[in-house]
Amino acid sequence: MGKVGPIFLNLLLSLCLAMPMVQCTIEGPEIEQWFQNLHLAKQKLTRLHFYFHDVVLGPSQTSVGVARAPNTFKSPTFFGLVNIFDNPLTKGPEPTSELLGRAQGLYGFASQEEVSLLMSVNFVFTSGKHNGSSLTVLGRNPVVHSVRELPIIGGTGVFRLARGLALAKTYFINTTLAIVEYNVVALHY
Repeated sequence: MGKVGPIFLNLLLSLCLAMPMVQCTIEGPEIEQWFQNLHLAKQKLTRLHFYFHDVVLGPSQTSVGVARAPNTFKSPTFFGLVNIFDNPLTKGPEPTSELLGRAQGLYGFASQEEVSLLMSVNFVFTSGKHNGSSLTVLGRNPVVHSVRELPIIGGTGVFRLARGLALAKTYFINTTLAIVEYNVVALHY
């Protein structure tokens, strides 16, 4: 190992010895109490309906490309393109409709045979009784299908330990904007 090897190992050893041992615990009395009482909790069912506004071009852009393969724009399915987004979630389909929260995440064009996305999104609620809570969705979104089913894999706040599904249906689409209607069913505690 050259000179860099021993120096790196000494630095790593020093950091390991200097760092305090960390025990993984749930922080905060409210969350600790919630977990202690979880065995008494009853499962809840929540249904949500909202619209997702994905603006890919223009001054109000909410979705940006962050990676692409060399052949992405030669592919009929845009295979290899990855976008990061921070999209408004609204009560109605109009962009001026009441803001319920944000959809924050990424989607990648993941199929060579049809336009289909791998989506990872957090629906972050910023108003109403779900303010401060979120739902996490991770799954396949074949956008050419009229209705797409995506799994809910978790949540925070009032949606702790959530699972369920989100049904996505394209409401409007053009070259700069996609408005997607979501009907969500979440089981949580």
